[in-house]
Amino acid sequence: MSIMPAIRLSAEQLLHLGDRAGRCELVRGELRSMSPANPRHAQIVTRIARLFDCHTDLRGGGTTMSGDPGFLVGRDPDTVLAPDVAFVRDERQPIPDRGWYPGPPDLAIEVRSPNDSARSCADKACCWLQYGCKVVLDVDPATATITVWRADADRQELRGDHAFTDPMLPGFRLLPREVFARRQAVSH
Repeated sequence: MSIMPAIRLSAEQLLHLGDRAGRCELVRGELRSMSPANPRHAQIVTRIARLFDCHTDLRGGGTTMSGDPGFLVGRDPDTVLAPDVAFVRDERQPIPDRGWYPGPPDLAIEVRSPNDSARSCADKACCWLQYGCKVVLDVDPATATITVWRADADRQELRGDHAFTDPMLPGFRLLPREVFARRQAVSH
């Protein structure tokens, strides 16, 4: 009995698959599927993306992306990672109309799903940093915390009114209590 070797894909092959690949990432040539986001996860991603986008619209400095944008961070074998939200500074390459962004974002934001383990999230943050991302935010709805991973500093856990700030986003403050706030239904 022989065992078939795993099929390795390139970033270009993944791009060619388009929607047929489903929601996935490519890690060292291996396709890894991701399940659809649950409504709470999607709500938090939308809120974070809106806060970043409003700030950059007013102050400039970079581009915010959400919806699992693909970043080609490694070659031979290829790795294409897709954070929930990403920020790329203006002085980097322009955002391409097609294909993957060449290189990592400056800031990657990953919102945990209920089945994500703390270990897998730490591994993902370290992976982002290894590929050149400057800052990774690990957003955990279950504990209402945001863990900040930086390439040049120890990790930091934020909750409540302890704001995330960074020099690449002058004047920006991300408060965990705002990220995790639940809106009250409005009766008409």
